[in-house]
Amino acid sequence: MGKEVSTARYTREQRRDFRRKVRRGLDVFELMLAHHHFEAERPMTGLEIELNLIDAEGEPSFDNAEVLEAIGDRDYQTELARYNIELNSPPRPLGGDSALRREEELRASLNRAEETAKRQGSHICCIGTLPTLRPEHFNGDWISEGRRYEALNDSIFNARGEDIELDIEGPTGERLRMWADSIAPESACTSVQLHLQVSPGDFAAYWNAAQAVSGPQLGVGANSPFLFGKRLHAETRIELFKQATDTRPVELRNQGVRPRVFFGERWVTSIFDLFEENTIYFPSLLAEISDEDPLAVLEAGGTPTLAEMCLHNGTIYRWNRPIYDVVDGRPHLRVENRVLPAGPTIIDTMANAAFYYGLVRTLATSDRPIWSRLSFSAAAQNFATCARDGLAAEVYWPGFGELSVDELVLRHLLPQAALGLESWGVSQDVIDRYLTIIEQRCLTGLTGAEWQVATVERFERAGMAREEGLRRMLARYVEGMHSNEPVHTWSIP
Repeated sequence: MGKEVSTARYTREQRRDFRRKVRRGLDVFELMLAHHHFEAERPMTGLEIELNLIDAEGEPSFDNAEVLEAIGDRDYQTELARYNIELNSPPRPLGGDSALRREEELRASLNRAEETAKRQGSHICCIGTLPTLRPEHFNGDWISEGRRYEALNDSIFNARGEDIELDIEGPTGERLRMWADSIAPESACTSVQLHLQVSPGDFAAYWNAAQAVSGPQLGVGANSPFLFGKRLHAETRIELFKQATDTRPVELRNQGVRPRVFFGERWVTSIFDLFEENTIYFPSLLAEISDEDPLAVLEAGGTPTLAEMCLHNGTIYRWNRPIYDVVDGRPHLRVENRVLPAGPTIIDTMANAAFYYGLVRTLATSDRPIWSRLSFSAAAQNFATCARDGLAAEVYWPGFGELSVDELVLRHLLPQAALGLESWGVSQDVIDRYLTIIEQRCLTGLTGAEWQVATVERFERAGMAREEGLRRMLARYVEGMHSNEPVHTWSIP
């Protein structure tokens, strides 16, 4: 979750003053980039996993407040809906066997949380979109406690001025088309966020690299094929998130106004480019104003939090988001990769992370950057195609032309990811354990999305109705999730 706010509604004067402070913060940030020292000598990585709570029948369980109180661990927090929670893994260096320890800690933490949730009548499910979720589940008190969530919902609808239309069509012609009077459908999108700390001078290279690999990331990590009973995209989460938070009525879309869920439109030369775009293109949703005078803090030798600039940034949902943060009085920058869905297992999540961290390292430090050979529009098209088609997507890659994601990963990207991990100082045991999983997904053609679709199709061929097939599939999915065996090894009934 983002930082809490003090009110759910803002006056016109507050929004005007907030805009002024965002711009003042941006001016101070520019000074800091030119003259201030940022923490980057020992780059840290972090990981967040959004989770669903379900009951014994696989239906969403709207009791996150009770479950979180019982868990009693600050690493677990609320998310948008009452059936969502989030697990935060503390930052740590990437090298050596650190990833193996993180895997063990995450799995142990989830085991403890699951046992606690079970005593509250709930279970934890780590999946991109919950397949048993239905629109009627949002008829009651669905939103989590906290003014931030209410404020976001109200601000989005005030900006839009009308209900939100969802319109997503899948590869077999199944289509979801409905209207929503809240941002509740956004809560169906549960993802993994990967954080990478970088220096100001390196930020642009790592952000550009992360943008370039977002398509292949989705292709090998897809895990969201069902929504509200329909088979849609391999990563339905991508289009759903864009539509469910859209502040634009149709007329503004027709004019080319940018959506809040934003892939971007160009390669950047500095992190400043992205924060500047925030102020140019996007009106505020939350207008919480702090007492800090960032210039005065900087001139006094302190480190400003730039609270307004960061709050505004947190309401613009780039798939690779720039982050400014202050820890122990020292500022640092991060690339927050938001591309991946949650699940299917912790070991799959760690494999996705290893593939990403290794690949962006190689591409960001290459003598001939990928973004000098790949147009930004081609990267955006790869991203959209992989979200729709998953591992079967056809993408463009410099030096290879048009080819399938599995072929690109096997022939080119996996070796580059291995080199990148070696450059980070990651142990060979870690490289072998996690990149082998990515390799096997490509060889077997079995991602989380493909397993879900194949399992439901098997149940339907046996005469089962879609709703029951989804429920049975989810029960098997949860068993596999807690086994921590990678999804490519799961059997299809």
